[in-house]
Amino acid sequence: MEHLNYGAVGNCRTAALISNQGSIDWFCFPDFDSPSVFARLLDREKGGHLGIIVSDQYEITQRYVEHTNILLTSFESDEGGFEIFDFMPRYKISEISGHYLPPELYRLIRYKYGKPHLTVDYCPALNYAREEVDHKSGPQYIKTYSKQNYKDTIYLYSSLDFHKILNKKDFEIQQDEFIMLSYNQKLIIVDQDRVELEFQRTKVYWLNWTNRSKKYTQFNEEVERSILVLKLMSYHRTGAALAALTTSLPESVGEVRNWDYRFCWLRDASMSIETLLKTGHRGTAQRFINFILNIIRSKHDTFQIMYGIRGERILTEEELPHLKGYKDSRPVRIGNDAYHQKQNDSFGYLMDVIYQYYRYFPGTLDEVESLFGIVKNLARTVIEDWRNPDKGIWEIRGEEKHFVFSKVMCWVALDRAAKIALLYQNELYAQRWQKEADVIKEDILTNGWKEEIQSFSQTYCNNDLDSSLLLMETYDFIDANDEKYKKTVEAVYRTLKYKGLMYRYINKDDFGKPSSAFTICTFWMIRSLYVIGREQEALNMFNELLGYANHLGLFSEDLDFETKDQLGNFPQAYSHLAVINTALLFGDEIERSEFIKP
Repeated sequence: MEHLNYGAVGNCRTAALISNQGSIDWFCFPDFDSPSVFARLLDREKGGHLGIIVSDQYEITQRYVEHTNILLTSFESDEGGFEIFDFMPRYKISEISGHYLPPELYRLIRYKYGKPHLTVDYCPALNYAREEVDHKSGPQYIKTYSKQNYKDTIYLYSSLDFHKILNKKDFEIQQDEFIMLSYNQKLIIVDQDRVELEFQRTKVYWLNWTNRSKKYTQFNEEVERSILVLKLMSYHRTGAALAALTTSLPESVGEVRNWDYRFCWLRDASMSIETLLKTGHRGTAQRFINFILNIIRSKHDTFQIMYGIRGERILTEEELPHLKGYKDSRPVRIGNDAYHQKQNDSFGYLMDVIYQYYRYFPGTLDEVESLFGIVKNLARTVIEDWRNPDKGIWEIRGEEKHFVFSKVMCWVALDRAAKIALLYQNELYAQRWQKEADVIKEDILTNGWKEEIQSFSQTYCNNDLDSSLLLMETYDFIDANDEKYKKTVEAVYRTLKYKGLMYRYINKDDFGKPSSAFTICTFWMIRSLYVIGREQEALNMFNELLGYANHLGLFSEDLDFETKDQLGNFPQAYSHLAVINTALLFGDEIERSEFIKP
């Protein structure tokens, strides 16, 4: 079984993907959405990488340092052994200064035994490999710069000889060494002691952060790794959460469903915040809430389905024809044209986020009143728009239709708006919004339920099935014991389940019939089976699905039905949110007194 055999390291500013052979094959500098300096993931020849070459006699293994986002790759052979700790510094400096998270990637090479040999394969390719580079070697660093733009530079610091690095000469490792890549020239001396200090500080940060997580009787390791992944993909400066760390990893090899996911979708917001609150990470949830509040500052603002990680509204999409793409899957895209799509389901996610803010993060009177103005604007927009067709949860780029799940999320928007109004004893707004929510619900029950298939359907105008229908119970639109929901779950299970995994839908869209499993849909089915009473079946399905994670427990967006290869952008926040929420169905929270030893 082949996977996206990569680990992710980062510091909530940017992140890198490192292969199970120890090669950095994806890295954007200085931020998540900056142009790549290593993009071998998207073009093995041109993309650029920072690898470690050893002879074939070495056995290479990889794991995370327990409870952290520090990646450990071990190289063992008869001649000798060493290991590499990959990390990006992140730790708290002080209450005033906040966190230290420089755009730097460290490779701490720890000598173990014998006389191990390695070659450093340093091949940067700046600006998505659109610019040729040259190197200038000085006493303290190698400066790599673009021949087209002399301001575009990166700096490599190392205890190893610069000439031998640039000429790809062999090193015999006899002691601990390091390689450090920095976006900026360092104003302090970078030596082995400094690297060790950064390593220990970063390790302690992650241990402390993980220790604040709640612990569970079942699947605790899977929950912890998923929480660490989600934290890794949050942008510290604004609180935004990325959908994934990559762009253009294909949903199906050789096809054109290749998108840039280094942005923040509102769809993920309510699930992210709820999950982080459940698992004990109120601070991260608060920062995400603040991001949402900052992008809807005014009651006159319009609403988008997605934003840049700093709140940008325009995410212009372009193709990079000089890159071959992952496994020759073109085109490679940066930016995402979906930002101007009309998706009525996004109203529900956004209102659900705001409702959670009112429940868990009560602000000052002026903040609460300002936000209530946005609630009114959002509710008004839903009342005006819910009867109109849209692109649906799957961002179908063709004709707009009356998607049942979009209507459900419009109901969610007004249901949560009414609940918010009741929190502040505003009966007038509560009644008005609840009355319209009841109209939407009746409309869905009338037009979305199809007697001939004994199920809700994907759209009002077809009898096709869609995995998003499983979420009707999750968002409290319908009770798990309702016969219509049970029959819908059974119909979706019969129709969309294939070789242990779930299709999103099987009717053709603007790119043809989907040919891979959208990972989160299988998690949705597991939850649905559990809540309708098929608990053992749900548990068996969950255990099977966990087996399709990569060697480090990471999930991408999609899975190949036949081979179970991971496909799509990676790691995928939505998939890891689903790991957590599904795992919590099967285990209980462990009380603190049970795992803190005297």
